[in-house]
Amino acid sequence: MSSVDAKSEKSGGIRVGVQKFGRFLSGMVMPNMGAFIAWGLITALFIPKGWFPNADFALLVDPMIKYLLPLLIGYTGGTMVHGQRGGVVGAIMTIGVIVGSDIPMFLGAMIAGPLGAWVIKKFDKAVEGKIKSGFEMLVNNFSAGIIGGILALLALKGIGPFVEAISKVLSAGVETLMNAGLLPLVNLIIEPGKVLFLNNAINHGILTPIGTDQARELGQSVLFMLESNPGPGLGILLAYCFFGRGSAKSSAPGAVIIHFFGGIHEIYFPYILMRPILILAAMAGGVAGTLTFMLTGAGLVSAPSPGSIIAYSLLTPKGGYFGMLAGVAVAAIISFLVASVLLKTGKQKDDEDLDSASNRMKDMKNQGKTGNLTVDKDNREADRAADIASSAVKTDINKIVFSCDAGMGSSAMGASILRKKMKAAGVDVAVTNTAISEIPQDADIVITQKTLTDRAKTVAPNAEHISIDNFLKSPEYEALVERLKSDS
Repeated sequence: MSSVDAKSEKSGGIRVGVQKFGRFLSGMVMPNMGAFIAWGLITALFIPKGWFPNADFALLVDPMIKYLLPLLIGYTGGTMVHGQRGGVVGAIMTIGVIVGSDIPMFLGAMIAGPLGAWVIKKFDKAVEGKIKSGFEMLVNNFSAGIIGGILALLALKGIGPFVEAISKVLSAGVETLMNAGLLPLVNLIIEPGKVLFLNNAINHGILTPIGTDQARELGQSVLFMLESNPGPGLGILLAYCFFGRGSAKSSAPGAVIIHFFGGIHEIYFPYILMRPILILAAMAGGVAGTLTFMLTGAGLVSAPSPGSIIAYSLLTPKGGYFGMLAGVAVAAIISFLVASVLLKTGKQKDDEDLDSASNRMKDMKNQGKTGNLTVDKDNREADRAADIASSAVKTDINKIVFSCDAGMGSSAMGASILRKKMKAAGVDVAVTNTAISEIPQDADIVITQKTLTDRAKTVAPNAEHISIDNFLKSPEYEALVERLKSDS
């Protein structure tokens, strides 16, 4: 292996590792975003500076951010490691972290939840097959209680103060950047990171915890807007609408709607991968947008998920709409101008290979789930056919479930697309979307990306499983609709 190949493999391995870490973090936070948004809305409405100040309702703000949100994160992280039993022990350990600190313990919960679950998992494995019949419930309940209690005590004296110290250092670093006017430069890292699918590690691992603590004190935080700003992606897609060619140009208007109003930022990543130099447009738009947010004093009361202009509008505090809209608009304009110049001056084929870019994007994303992949089109088609053939085909179909890591974003879009196709064809079958870990047992058909199918089969072994490459455009949709039409 040459030194160049070795260096490439090493950098790819680092990126894959960070992707996996980011997915693990997002797996703890994303399922609980509804609770974050609920807290944000209550804060925006009822605190003294809110839209409708109410002292009684405002009493919910502190308990939710100090206890509810960290406990949900800790429990979710525990279930990811060792199911419900791991979630319970993870939550017990998390309460120790909460009590041992004076600040919201989101980072602490991300440590305590999975760690507590890992400890009880090791215990369960050690005693597996050694418990006498009739004593299983006694051992299970008391082991979880005793181990959880001990871990809570250790977390109170150890993890809580440690994470609080780290949080203060990170907060001080962010404050220093803001005071020096350098915070916009962070987008030089965030925008390339998004296209490389490192956004979850950046957003949910760093920005959301610090931003939430900042919002508790100030009522809002600009940190919620650094990664989620829809402006840079909007500008790039609009540039393709005017100056792109072929399928890239024709598909860009639909992508604008999905990205800007639906908040699915992944939709514009293939357009950048098709012309990698366009990352400069995203970086320029991100820097300009964040600078505008800072100059206008903009901020959100909670983390928007997804990063849609609708979510931005709902989470903007009273009096903050000008700054929010200005930052999004400036980011879109700057990225549009830069992308337009790059598209007009660069060489474009008559038919930009958007499908090829989409496949590269999915392969990059999948590396964070299964390791390095080298997949050509023929192998992909053959593997898909083998997956379909190996999954039992059902005839009485009542529920179809789309599933991805978090149960949002791409799976939601896929479910919406199939639902519309089935409605147009007169097929009456329920179509929903969930996270992999929450696939209902009454699902008749489960649709996942190829790299997630094996995981889905372990959760719903009795369902028919269909593997696809692209939730947004797949020939399997038409085939499934025709099949259901013939069965009805």
